[in-house]
Amino acid sequence: MKALVLSAEWVPKPGYVVSEFEKNTGKAITGNSIWKNPKLELKEIPDPKPGPKDVIIKVKACGICGSDVHFYETDKDGYILYPGLTKFPVVIGHEFSGEIVEVGKEVKDLKVGDMVTAEEMIWCGECIPCRNGYPNQCKNLEEIGFTINGAMAEYIVVGAKYCWKIDEIAERYGNKDKAFEAGSLVEPTSVAYNGMFVRAGGFKPGSYVAVFGAGPIGLASIALAKAGGASKVFVFEVSETRRKLAKEVGADFVYDPKEVVPSEVIMEETKGFGVSMHIESAGAPSKTIPEMEKSLAIDGKIVQIGRAAERVPIYLEHFQTHASQIFGAQGHSGYGTFQNVINLMASGKIDMTKIITSRFSLDDALKAMEKATRREDGKITIKI
Repeated sequence: MKALVLSAEWVPKPGYVVSEFEKNTGKAITGNSIWKNPKLELKEIPDPKPGPKDVIIKVKACGICGSDVHFYETDKDGYILYPGLTKFPVVIGHEFSGEIVEVGKEVKDLKVGDMVTAEEMIWCGECIPCRNGYPNQCKNLEEIGFTINGAMAEYIVVGAKYCWKIDEIAERYGNKDKAFEAGSLVEPTSVAYNGMFVRAGGFKPGSYVAVFGAGPIGLASIALAKAGGASKVFVFEVSETRRKLAKEVGADFVYDPKEVVPSEVIMEETKGFGVSMHIESAGAPSKTIPEMEKSLAIDGKIVQIGRAAERVPIYLEHFQTHASQIFGAQGHSGYGTFQNVINLMASGKIDMTKIITSRFSLDDALKAMEKATRREDGKITIKI
């Protein structure tokens, strides 16, 4: 089958101490400190085979994530930009949906022909974090498109327990192709949902919410904030295209942060009250967190979803005096998150297909990735 495969050289940066875990597994915990000179190729690889508890999915739609772009882009020394768990070579792509074409002999709840999406976090269910209810912090974590083969391919093998049916989304749209596109957006939307409502505990209806960065996660955050009852949603985004998309999915106030001081705008528009939930989805916390600090409401929350390999100065006194909190968020598994996002899409409360601005075939996936580096799109989707 055809697949988009990323390879790179294992060259730890000077001074980086490779852990025993990394030595034994070949997985880099801090990818941008180890992987150098990435190479992306569309090539033929063997078709996947299902284990007894697996399904084979014919991929129909797969989105390009910012993480995929950060595999592809490098710093001045040739190291990838992505700072997280990685193992190469790997077929990239983790935001996908498709149709089941084969099931393992022990699979009971899924059948050939089912339309599904799947979690990207392959949690074991047996380690202490999993047993304590933290699947996104699994000690034996594998990640589709990061450490095991992903979905920018004709087929993918996935454990049945990670799959979720999207039949109700198909009923909503009345169109399979549209449903597969929506299904491919469940994963990134679930990342935003996990940060906002699972990790940070949500906000009271009527609250003010601010989103820094209107890439796909930020756009999902905007839609979820409006669905959750936010009375005003402020968005700060440098891309004109993404600012327009922010309006499409429900933003009330949209600004280019290069032209305004975000904290001043927020405090003026909220009459000095501030924002109850700030969402960092830009991956630029050294720039965004200071502005969030200055515009926190009493009992305000900052949710860090964007990934960035940098330390950020924080004035903790401000958090003490404002009874405020910072919440770190990774992943999307557990807590009913996938099911609830699918329900929101099926009900029409959110329509994330609005953010798809470009569609490419798998044969043109390299062109799609090049376009993604220009950051002029909302979501680029590979149709397979």
